Amino acid sequence: MFSDLGPDDLFECQMCGECCRGYGGAYVGPGDVRAIAEFIGEDPETFRDRYCQLSGSRPLLAQGGDGRCVFWDHLCTIHPVKPRMCRQWPFIRAILVDVRNWRTMADSCPGIRADAPEEAVLRVVREKLAESGAPA
Repeated sequence: MFSDLGPDDLFECQMCGECCRGYGGAYVGPGDVRAIAEFIGEDPETFRDRYCQLSGSRPLLAQGGDGRCVFWDHLCTIHPVKPRMCRQWPFIRAILVDVRNWRTMADSCPGIRADAPEEAVLRVVREKLAESGAPA
C-alpha cells in the first residue's frame, strides 16, 4: 500500500539548519576528518584540535555559540565533504531502533513528513542505509 513512497516523499530538505543544531553533534571518522581538513586547507591533526570535541573517545564536530555545527553559516560550508552522519539525515539508524524517533525528529525538522506511515519510513530508512553501506 505504501510501497510506492520513496525518500523524496518522506523528506525534502528546507535548508533551515535545524539538523545542524542540538546536543550530540555529528561524529567524524578518520575519513571524514581527512576530507574536511583537506577541503578547508587544514592539517588533519590541527583540524581535530580546532574543530572537534570528544564524546568519549570519538570526535564530533564542535558547536558554535548558537548550538549549531561550527560549519553552519546559513548553509553548510562543508557540504561537499560533510560527514556520513550528515549525508544520511534523516534516514539514520536510530529510526530502526525506534520508529518513533522519526516523529521526534520531525518536531524540529520541517522537511520531515511526520505523518508518513511507519512501514514506509522503516522500508526507506533500510534502503537508504543499505545504499550508503552503513549497517542497518
